[in-house]
Amino acid sequence: MGFPSPTHPMSRPPSSAHFYRAEGYRVDESVGNLMRRVLVALTQATDRRLSRHGLTHAQWAPLFLLRKEQASTVVELARELQMDPGAMTRLLDRLAAKGLCTRTRSTADRRVVNLSLTQEGEAAADKVPVALSEVLNAHLAGFSRDEWQTLKALLRRMLVNAEALRDVDACAPEDDRREERPVAKRLEEHQ
Repeated sequence: MGFPSPTHPMSRPPSSAHFYRAEGYRVDESVGNLMRRVLVALTQATDRRLSRHGLTHAQWAPLFLLRKEQASTVVELARELQMDPGAMTRLLDRLAAKGLCTRTRSTADRRVVNLSLTQEGEAAADKVPVALSEVLNAHLAGFSRDEWQTLKALLRRMLVNAEALRDVDACAPEDDRREERPVAKRLEEHQ
């Protein structure tokens, strides 16, 4: 049986690990800190490559999702990028002013704003996977194919755990969410 993934989660979350302790906790040994640092490095390197095309991270991410048809409305795009819809609207104002996208109100539901890329937006979005591939490959230098697959599998497992924790927290009574109870305890009680 392989690792669970966000698309094939386990029926219930596993027991919490006990790798970290408050006493002796070191930020430089934190998986979260390491992941954040890698993500920052990836974003900065991608931004450097795409800045020559006039794109920032805030701009290339929505263009890429629109091009890949992973979102087509303001609300979908905001949800995918975990942004406030108001902030997404302001960002789309800038992209529209650059001539990279257009917005049209849905005729079926006037509350819905549909998004589409202009030809210039499509051309800009097509540069994103090239930059991402270059940056990721550079950061994976020295990894074997098996190590790359294992890294992805382990990160997917963490995502499954994160989703399970979110589900546990969402089901917990308000009083439980306010308590400073360890995550492990909440997971065990949920099982």
